[in-house]
Amino acid sequence: MPSSSSSDGAAARAIRVQLLTTEHWSLLATRNLSWNESFARAGMFLTLLTGAVVALALVAQATSFGSGFMTFALLLLPVVFFVGSSTFVRLNEINEEDLTWVKGMNRLRRAYLEIDPGIEPYLITGWTEDVVGVLRTFGAPGGSGIQRPSIRANVMHAFVTTPVMILIVNCVVAAVLVGLVVAQFGMSTELAAVAAVGAFVVTFAAFSAYGARKAAFWIGSEDRSEQG
Repeated sequence: MPSSSSSDGAAARAIRVQLLTTEHWSLLATRNLSWNESFARAGMFLTLLTGAVVALALVAQATSFGSGFMTFALLLLPVVFFVGSSTFVRLNEINEEDLTWVKGMNRLRRAYLEIDPGIEPYLITGWTEDVVGVLRTFGAPGGSGIQRPSIRANVMHAFVTTPVMILIVNCVVAAVLVGLVVAQFGMSTELAAVAAVGAFVVTFAAFSAYGARKAAFWIGSEDRSEQG
């Protein structure tokens, strides 16, 4: 009887591991789809922007930067700006989705540890769903210990991410668009330049606030769950 009970327990444990592994691979595949969409959306925007710049150059050459060029630019650049804005928002949503998949995989690793605690020294990724555990899985600063990354580290990392890269390029598009609108009303070049710089700053601040609010919501929700 003990032998039979032991065999049943081993079989149940093996089935549990198989189910957990299947779910782990499912999350990996879903995460891969999210990243593929992220690259595709960013590439689509940059391709559109490249085509728009080439088209503007050809029209400028044909019209000698006349009224035809201004009309064409004012029709084309809003489309580019819209695509850039939607791309930035979608990239942030994809990052949120990726966070969900990472937390799910961390939960599965915790289940592996419950089955066999001896494997903990061999795990380089996280097995908790808090901020530190998620950062450890991402390989980000602050993931190797209990201390969270500094503000400086967060800011430096943000500027090399795909969403912020798209944001900065889109802010340039907004600046050019506003500068052309101001120039179209017969304002001086200096005033058009000031308006363009202002448009860049306002656009960057608005979209940065959106991204920061998303990040703050996640960190705040994690803090609330830890306190609870």
